[in-house]
Amino acid sequence: MAEVKITVSNFESEVLRSDQPVLVDFYADWCGPCRMLAPVLEEIAREYEGGVKVGKVNVDEQMELAQKFGVSSIPLLVVFKDGQPVAKSLGYRPKEEIVNLLKDL
Repeated sequence: MAEVKITVSNFESEVLRSDQPVLVDFYADWCGPCRMLAPVLEEIAREYEGGVKVGKVNVDEQMELAQKFGVSSIPLLVVFKDGQPVAKSLGYRPKEEIVNLLKDL
């Protein structure tokens, strides 16, 4: 499964009511570290298919969601489990660190 584009209209169904943990990437197209992180997240989405959903929130298009979660710097990764944020990571991180966020789920 590819990454899911998360918007205000599908946030509840794709993230809050998801039956699997969701790794949400708050990003912007103009953000260099966000672009560096994109292929890493695509890899994680493929490797964890069926176990973890990877969603992307474009903060320029989805300002309401960015404000709701207090996003002041990007990229910001937030892991949701059972509708609750359980882990966060700010800035570019290597794949191993992101995978560590997911291992206790």
